[in-house]
Amino acid sequence: MEVLVLYGSQTGTAQDVAERLRRRVRMTGLRCPTMPMDVYCRLQLIREQFAVFVCSTTGQGDEPDNMRHFWRFLLRKSLPSDALHSLSFSVLGLGDSSYLKYNYVAKKLHRRLEQLGAHPVLPLALADDQHHLGPEATISQWMTQLLGHLKPFLPQSATPHTQVLPPKYQVEIVGDTDERCTEVKGHTVGALPSRESPFMATLVENHRLTSSGHFQDVRLITFNIEGSGIRYSAGDVVMIQPQNTPQAVEEFISVLNLDPSALVCLKQNDPDLPVPSLPPLCSVRELVARHLDMQCVPHNSFFELLLCFARDQLEKEKLEEFTSLEGQEELLSYCTRPRRTITEVLQDFPATAKSVPFPYLFDLIPSLLPRAFSIASSMTEHGGELQIAMAVVAYRTAMHRVRRGVCSTWLSQLVPLDPATPKVPLWVVPGSLRFPVGQDSHVIMVGPGTGCAPFRAYLEERVARKECGNMLFFGCRLGEADFLFREEWRVVQRDHGLLLFTAFSRTQEHKVYVQHVLLEHGDLVWDWIHRKHAYVFIAGNAKQMPLGVLNALKETFQVRGSMSEQEASQLLASLQNKRLIQLETWA
Repeated sequence: MEVLVLYGSQTGTAQDVAERLRRRVRMTGLRCPTMPMDVYCRLQLIREQFAVFVCSTTGQGDEPDNMRHFWRFLLRKSLPSDALHSLSFSVLGLGDSSYLKYNYVAKKLHRRLEQLGAHPVLPLALADDQHHLGPEATISQWMTQLLGHLKPFLPQSATPHTQVLPPKYQVEIVGDTDERCTEVKGHTVGALPSRESPFMATLVENHRLTSSGHFQDVRLITFNIEGSGIRYSAGDVVMIQPQNTPQAVEEFISVLNLDPSALVCLKQNDPDLPVPSLPPLCSVRELVARHLDMQCVPHNSFFELLLCFARDQLEKEKLEEFTSLEGQEELLSYCTRPRRTITEVLQDFPATAKSVPFPYLFDLIPSLLPRAFSIASSMTEHGGELQIAMAVVAYRTAMHRVRRGVCSTWLSQLVPLDPATPKVPLWVVPGSLRFPVGQDSHVIMVGPGTGCAPFRAYLEERVARKECGNMLFFGCRLGEADFLFREEWRVVQRDHGLLLFTAFSRTQEHKVYVQHVLLEHGDLVWDWIHRKHAYVFIAGNAKQMPLGVLNALKETFQVRGSMSEQEASQLLASLQNKRLIQLETWA
């Protein structure tokens, strides 16, 4: 028997839990193929006996990118109701109950698997970031129950939980740096750029959009994509593979006392784990810069594996506490709440850090994941260029340390058109927004902050096609500090009839957000939706804004459309189901 583990992960958390489960199952002696749902050969599912699904929820109840094809396959009407009758399964959802559609993906996946005849061995498990012990309160209990269910199938020989499995990959150190280690695999001419074969784009503009004195630094970043074969439309998303900054790389190398010039070659060590896409030979410095996410906040699996290498008694006792269910509150206080990074944890456990064998770095530290940005330009206006509106992430933690976003910090420091500036690996994927085309279409767009990016691209396309019927609600803090694309909006307003409404939350004593301004113009909004069948698009931060706007729409339906609360809720749901209301949000 083997245990198949499939995950749908947007930020890496579900992947981390899946790989943690893989290690626990492998210790029992069972095989445990582990992969993203979209990598798995879906037709094989009818032959599986036991599968575990770990998934997060993105945006407003959307599947993670590496789960979407798998989910669409499960939704096929041609699948018989007993298609998965031989499959036993368990589903773990990772979510945050402060969001509108909490663990929505896990719930509908569990329900669909049952509809297809599969048999749950455990109740649906839903981990919640808002739990006082964090998601680990559910994950630990679920994993223990799952392993208990597997006991009758275990072979006689098993690896004790306190011991460590062989590393994911065979790692050979084959010499010192030469020219081969700096090669970065680019896309094949004639092929469409992808994650496996990204286009190496030249950065040609790095322009600050917010005023120099404003606390939030927002950049307009422009890439030259001529010769890439990339074609994009409004609503599409560009994926960018970031690098760690030189400062972060040097700090990490120093903590582990690594030789930065040593050349490394990776080979497969587990038939169920393919080797990551790396150059044939890669220096330790390049490996750390391009592939290890040592600036992220470590998950519980990091501490579990680190404990295996602990020799110092004090450090070992502390790691044992962090990996126990009773120590989760202490771990939250030490690591999660102050956003302590992997590098900083290793600095706090110096003896253990020096004891970690180099090959296990790939087990210990997650890979750098690509970052997604809404495209802020149209090909009709910008031709062989692609633009994004990017907020540079920087904040101060409870430890009074400044935290910076890996991708935004790296991009913000790149000098345009400088020969020394590295090229940026990127590719384009479809986004969740589907815009209408046509002279008769009317569109209401709500995009505070960088949420306006896809609407800039769309309005450029609409203007080029001479399509009217455009309404934009934009929000920011101060009209003179962070009113993104202000002059552009005013030109479209003056020359092409854009209806522009703004919410400057800090200009007056009480805070005014886009949902408040939308309510002020409820007569017009209702007329466009009810009489002109307008589309409504909402883009921006997922925390509070989307729900606030949806509630404002519901109130508008009640007041302007003379509806009961139930009728307004039904209309709102109907418009969403027909995709006349669409959302693209991010955490």
